[in-house]
Amino acid sequence: MNRHPNLNWSAIEEKLIHNPEKLWSLSQMEDTGGEPDIVLFDTGNTEIVFYDCAIETPKWRRSFCYDREALNARKENKPADNVIDIAQSMGVELLTEQQYRYLQTIFNFDLKTSSWIKTPETIRQQGGALFCDYRYGQVFTYHNGAQSYYASRGFRALLEV
Repeated sequence: MNRHPNLNWSAIEEKLIHNPEKLWSLSQMEDTGGEPDIVLFDTGNTEIVFYDCAIETPKWRRSFCYDREALNARKENKPADNVIDIAQSMGVELLTEQQYRYLQTIFNFDLKTSSWIKTPETIRQQGGALFCDYRYGQVFTYHNGAQSYYASRGFRALLEV
């Protein structure tokens, strides 16, 4: 609350109480290490957007490939799950590249980790997926096979309320 002194916290609380599914999703973000915080809001508090603001990609959302198709295509050493299905089960969305870049204007995140981002269908149809990180004072966007997974790569989420 001290980072957002101009927000009407009672209005935000009221909105969350009247949207229990959003409150549950926010709890999922927190429980998986995301440290959600409000990053976008309008002055009337009618739209509130939470992003994961953990310094590194959330600990409990790492080591997963991009989507179900990629998971099913792996023949060996399969990860436990994929980020698209996990995000959907949590009721949240992956950040887009633009949203990830916006997050980096708030603070420098993912200095040691990286985060899968929402990948355009044209790239995904060719077997690829995108991820970002922050190194050398700037955001980098990379590509990898959607089947890949690494202990240092997870995903950041957003929740619109």
